[in-house]
Amino acid sequence: MLKTLQKNFQSIRKFALFGGILAFYLTAIGIVEAFAPRNLIGSFLSLGHVFLVLGATGAGVFIAQTMKETDTKSIYFAGFLTGALSSVSLVIFNIIVQVFVVQANPDSIFQLRSMFINFSEDIQTFLTFGQGMVLGNILLILFFGIMGLLGVSFVSLPEKIRRGWVNAWIWVLAIGLFSENVAQIIQELFGPALNKVLFFNKSLNTTSAIVFFIITFAVGYYGIKKETNTRWQAMPEEKQKKGRVIITIFSIVFMLALPWMVGLFLSQALFMIGLFVMMGLGLNIVVGYAGLLDLGYVAFYAFGAYTMGILTTTSALGRGDLNFWMAVPVAMGVGVLFGVLLGFPVLRMRGDYLAIVTLGFGEIIRILALSNWLAPIGGGAQGILHIPQPVFFGIVMNKPQMMYYLVVLGAVLAAFVTIRLRSSRLGRQWMAMREDEDVAEAMGINLVQTKLLAFAIGAAFSAMAGAIFAARLGNIFPHSFNLLISINALALIIVGGLGSIPGVVVGALILVGLPEMLREFAEYRLLMYGILLIVMMLVKPEGFMPETRLKREMQADKADQAIEAEG
Repeated sequence: MLKTLQKNFQSIRKFALFGGILAFYLTAIGIVEAFAPRNLIGSFLSLGHVFLVLGATGAGVFIAQTMKETDTKSIYFAGFLTGALSSVSLVIFNIIVQVFVVQANPDSIFQLRSMFINFSEDIQTFLTFGQGMVLGNILLILFFGIMGLLGVSFVSLPEKIRRGWVNAWIWVLAIGLFSENVAQIIQELFGPALNKVLFFNKSLNTTSAIVFFIITFAVGYYGIKKETNTRWQAMPEEKQKKGRVIITIFSIVFMLALPWMVGLFLSQALFMIGLFVMMGLGLNIVVGYAGLLDLGYVAFYAFGAYTMGILTTTSALGRGDLNFWMAVPVAMGVGVLFGVLLGFPVLRMRGDYLAIVTLGFGEIIRILALSNWLAPIGGGAQGILHIPQPVFFGIVMNKPQMMYYLVVLGAVLAAFVTIRLRSSRLGRQWMAMREDEDVAEAMGINLVQTKLLAFAIGAAFSAMAGAIFAARLGNIFPHSFNLLISINALALIIVGGLGSIPGVVVGALILVGLPEMLREFAEYRLLMYGILLIVMMLVKPEGFMPETRLKREMQADKADQAIEAEG
C-alpha cells in the first residue's frame, strides 16, 4: 500500500491543493459564513458545512477515479490523506486570523479586517468547532479526511450500494435545503402536525433525516426506477398505450391541482418558471434551431408588456378599451412586426457581430422606454399603471394560483408550436442553416425568409410572455426589461440543452425556480449562475437534456479529440 501511495503521491498532492484552494476561497469571500446559519439537518449540519467540504469531497472523488485500478484499501487511505491535506489551507487561515485579528493590537496601523472583512473570529470559531486552536484544527483535519473518504465512496463502493448511497445523500440534502418549501407543501396538504414531526427550525430533524436516508437508500439500492423501466419495456404495446393514457390523465390532474397544493409563494415561483419557459421556447427557435445568437430578446418581451399596458390600462395613457384576451394577439403581432424589423438589418451578420447588434437593439428599446420622448405613449420612467388583470368567465385572475393556469396555457401553446415546427420543412431549414449557412443557401434554402421567420416566431412567444407579465403585475416600468432578462433566457436554454424542448423546462427550473425558492441567498444568484455555466461547459457542454442530434455531434467531437490526443 505504501508503494501505491508513493506512486500516486503527485495526484494526491494535486487534488489536495485544488480542494484546499477551493475551501480557502469559499471561506475567504464569506460564502461559508453567510450560509452557516442555514441548517440542513438538525443544528449540526448546515449549508455552510456543505460548501466548506466541497473541495475535500471533490478531491476524494477525483483521487478515486485516478486510482481505480489499484486495491480498495489504498484508494480509501489515499482519499483520507487527500481530504486531510486539503484542510491545511484552512489551518493556515485559522492561524492568520488568530495572529492578525484575535491577538492583534486594536491600535495597530495594520488591520487585516480592514482589507479582508471575512477574516473574522466568528468564522474561526466555526472552522474549529468552538474547540480552540489546537483541538479545533485537529478536528478540522480529521473532518476533511472523512470527507475525502466520503468522496471516494461515491466512486469505489460496489454498484448497488453506491447507487443507494449517492441517491440517499442527494435526496436528504435536497430535502434539508428546501425544507421550508417542503414544509409549506405538507402544511397545505396535511396540516401543521406532520411538520412538527419532520422538521425543526427550518431544517430536517435528525430522526426524520435518518428515516429519509434509509428509504432513499433502499430505493437506489434495489433499483426500483430501473426495474420499473424494464417491466414497462417488457409490456405488450396495448398495455403501454393504456399506461400512457393513465399517466397523461394523472399528469393533467396533477398540473391542475399543483398551485393549490403548494400555496401562494410557490405558485408565484411556478408562474415565473412558466414565464421563462415561454421565453426560452421562443429563444430556443432563434438560437437552438436557427443558430442566431440573440442578446436583445428582452426587447420583444418589453413590446408585449407595453402593448398590453397601452391597450388595457385605465390610466390616462390608455389607447383603447380592449380586455386582456383581445390585447394578447395584438401584443404578439407587435412582437412579430419588430422581430421582422430587427431581422432585416442583421441578415448578413453571424456569430459575435449578430450578438452585439441584437444586444444594442435591446438596450435601445429600454432607453427609449425610459426617455421623456416616448413618455406620452409609454409613460417614460413612470411606466404604465393600472393595468387590469385578466377576467375569465367572470372570474378575476388576481391570485398566483389563477395566473399559473394562464402561464401554463401559454407555455403549452408555445411547446406545441415548437414541436410541430421542429419536424417541419421550416424546422429542417433552420437546422441546416445553423450547421452551415453557405451550404444551406447552396441547397436552395432562402436564408432571408428563414431567418425572418425565426426572429418573428421567437419574438411572438416573448411578446406573449411580456403581455402576461404586465397583466400579472398591473404596473410596468422600463427597469423591468434590462439585459439580465435576455441573459437569463439564454442561460436556461444553454443549461437545459440547445434545441431541446424538455431542456428549456429543466433550465427554467434550475435557473429560475431554484433562486425563487431560495430567496434568502438572492445576493449570490449571479455567482451561482457563473459557476453553473462554467461547470456545464466543462462537464456537460450539451446541457442536462440535450437534443438527440446535438448530443451525437458533441459525443463525436469528444471522440475525435480523444483520438487526436492519443495520436
